[in-house]
Amino acid sequence: MKHVFAVVILLSLFNCKNKTTPSVDYSEENLNVTTSVYPENISKVFKAHGGIDAWNNMQSLAFTMKKPNGDEVTTTHLKNRKSLIEMPNHTIGFDGEDVWLKSKDTTTYKGNAKFYYNLMFYFYAMPFILGDDGILYEDVPPLEFEGQTYPGIKIAYEAGVGESPEDEYIVYYNAETHKMEWLGYTVTFFSKAKSKEFHFIKYSNWQTINGLVLPETLTWYNYENNKPTTKRNDLKFADIVLSSTAPEAQIFDAPEDAEIIE
Repeated sequence: MKHVFAVVILLSLFNCKNKTTPSVDYSEENLNVTTSVYPENISKVFKAHGGIDAWNNMQSLAFTMKKPNGDEVTTTHLKNRKSLIEMPNHTIGFDGEDVWLKSKDTTTYKGNAKFYYNLMFYFYAMPFILGDDGILYEDVPPLEFEGQTYPGIKIAYEAGVGESPEDEYIVYYNAETHKMEWLGYTVTFFSKAKSKEFHFIKYSNWQTINGLVLPETLTWYNYENNKPTTKRNDLKFADIVLSSTAPEAQIFDAPEDAEIIE
């Protein structure tokens, strides 16, 4: 789910991020992350969370997830999306080219490192991660849940963007505050084909870090007919460090005894 995008800043593209935009194959481009021009609705969401320009001034994000088998600490370089995940028994890294896995003992890693290496960063960095270029925005019908109505913005990707360009997201936001409340998302990493099945995460307990509003709690919900139903589980994020200083480059390098994930 790594999405790093090319510059698209032409006045003629002010309304480009919709389904009528000519398709660009980003696999042929030299990709960077940059500020672009956004539709009004997603701009208001960014502003409610501290602003996309403030986010783009940051270079490093780190957080800790409290899990039953021990803390999981993720560090991400926001400009090149290199990442490091420290777990009790394993370390996963992305050095800009390869995903690598290092085992600290004889415990077998049971997940898919190439799928997981930036997954939780992507969920946590909402809505700002949806400010990358190469994105198509589209208004969709609101989400109705427990008597509340949440307007929706659907996000899709241009061809060639990241590992899973077929991924789609829907940000549902508070109509009054414009803060993000829900995320609907599809999973296409394994099938490499568009999915019609949306999963749902509820965002809550917002906290302000360096002027940016980020969640403390993500709550996964069961779902049916592309709507959330009942609460499934919470995931807490702690020890948030958001900085305009880049992480030390060498922390993302694969150790000699690490396995490169193909």
